[in-house]
Amino acid sequence: MKAQTHPLQMQRLEALHGYGILDTDPEADFDEIADLAAAVCGTAIAVVNFIDAERQWFKAEVGLGVRETPLETSLCSHVILEQDYVEIADTLQDPRMQDNPLCLAEPGLRFYAGVLLKSPEGLPLGTLCVLDRQPRSLTDQQRKTLRVLGRQVMTLLELRRAFDMADIHRREADHRIKNSLQSLMSFIRIQDRQIARGASAEEVLGGVMARIQAMIRVHEQIYSDNGSDRVDMRETLTPICRDLQQLAPPNVVLTESVPSVSVPSKVAIAAGTFVSEFVTNSFKHAFPDGREGIVSIELSGEDELVLTCSDDGIGMSEAPETPSGLGSNLMDLLAAELQAEVQHDGAPPGVSVSLRFERSGS
Repeated sequence: MKAQTHPLQMQRLEALHGYGILDTDPEADFDEIADLAAAVCGTAIAVVNFIDAERQWFKAEVGLGVRETPLETSLCSHVILEQDYVEIADTLQDPRMQDNPLCLAEPGLRFYAGVLLKSPEGLPLGTLCVLDRQPRSLTDQQRKTLRVLGRQVMTLLELRRAFDMADIHRREADHRIKNSLQSLMSFIRIQDRQIARGASAEEVLGGVMARIQAMIRVHEQIYSDNGSDRVDMRETLTPICRDLQQLAPPNVVLTESVPSVSVPSKVAIAAGTFVSEFVTNSFKHAFPDGREGIVSIELSGEDELVLTCSDDGIGMSEAPETPSGLGSNLMDLLAAELQAEVQHDGAPPGVSVSLRFERSGS
């Protein structure tokens, strides 16, 4: 069954074409999101696609090997008529797709889950979707991750359009995004090894979610205001802490005290990632066996800023040896990026790390 035309088709196509994304070359930023979607959801196929007037075009794909297909066989052309997220456990049981040759083939596309990619005005442009060749379903955590990755696709699209207006901004931000995604992929690979050593998949996916959310919050703040390269630290760090609190162990509270301070984007990115890394490690290692506790994030100073991350957990000397200690290396790199003076205190009770750096980032 061919999908009906979207009721706001002209406005939708105008919005899509305004991004200048169609028929562009593959880009690592989008490819890595498709790779990550397939890996997290455990599916054979994942695509970032956009629905044009007569075709479905793939910006990134895993497991298909083509760049576009006609709308007559497009599953996603049906999905853009929906509101947000669509999951079809068995396409042959869905009247919209049960006569689709791509689903009827052997092996056919039997499972579909996709999140809509919407413009700021709410117009559907395409989907980030995962597909498989046998009926199945996703877990709640996988669905949440797919939604987060969909928002990351739209963040990249908005950034891409803004960069076209300011080429210097584009080169700098592309570098940041690639570094962020490379860091995320490295984190995924390390977390995969943790699963092999006995860590639960739920815990690992929770950590991945926290990392992605932190990246999105930082980039949203950086590029929400007319291309300015300065952002407010409170508006950057407070949402990051709010997202991380959702992953806190029982009886552990995350507090933050961050004043409104304008800083260069590179400072916000490094500080936001540092906070995410510290808090994630504290949640994992500082409060074993249901221990109660507090993780605190504080920023003070004017021209010279001091970012203090602390917890009242068991301290480094009591923490068991674990492969998750990887965070300290990344935090050292972030401190170097800020050209910060670092003070560590790992003796019980708790751990405290303070970064002292120039507000200008130099």
